[in-house]
Amino acid sequence: MIKISIYEDNKQLRDSLALLVESSGEFKLQEALGNCVNVIADYKRNRPDVILMDIDMPGKTGIEGLIELRSAGFVDVKVLMLTVFDDNENVFEAVKNGANGYLLKKTPPALLLEYIKEAYQGGAPMTSSIATQVLKMFTEVYKQKTDNFNLSDRERDVLKYLVKGFSYKMISDELFISIDTVRSHIKKIYEKMHVNSKTEAVALAFKNNIA
Repeated sequence: MIKISIYEDNKQLRDSLALLVESSGEFKLQEALGNCVNVIADYKRNRPDVILMDIDMPGKTGIEGLIELRSAGFVDVKVLMLTVFDDNENVFEAVKNGANGYLLKKTPPALLLEYIKEAYQGGAPMTSSIATQVLKMFTEVYKQKTDNFNLSDRERDVLKYLVKGFSYKMISDELFISIDTVRSHIKKIYEKMHVNSKTEAVALAFKNNIA
C-alpha cells in the first residue's frame, strides 16, 4: 500500500483528506498534521511514499517544508503541493524546489487519488490550469535566455538566407543590395555572434532560434 502523510492547517479539509485516503483501499494514512514545523522528524517517523503538502500554514509554509526535506537529502519521497494558490510565484517556487506535482484543493476526490498514484509511479501531476502556467513560465524563461546578439533587421535577413544555404550573390539578388554590402553585413554578423565561419554562424542561429 502507498503510505501517505498529509499537511493541512484547515481541520475540516484535513479530516476529509484523511478519510478519503483511509477509505480508498490502496493507501495507508501515516499521519495528518496541521503544520510542517517538524517536517524532518515527521518524515523520519512515518517514512511516507507521498506527502500532500498545503502551502499556507502557520509556522512554516509548505514550500519551506519542501525545501527543508530536499535539503536534508530526502529526494525519493513524492511531494504534492495541494493548495488554493495558482499564482506564478508559488508554482515556480514549488517546481524549482522539487515538488512532484501541484494540485488545487478543488480537485475532485477521485481525481486526487489518481494523481497520488501517478506521482508515486514517477509522474508529475498538475491541475490543468497549473500545467498551462508552467508551460508559459518555461516558455518565458526560454525566451529570456535566447540571445539575438543585437543583430539589426537587415543582418537578420542576411543570416536567414545564410541558414538557407544562399550564396553571397543569391543574397544580393534577394535583398537588392550589392555583394560588397552582403560581405559587410556578414562581417558584422560574425563579429556580433563571435564566430569565424558561416558554419558556426548557422549553428548558433539554429541554437538560438534567431533565423
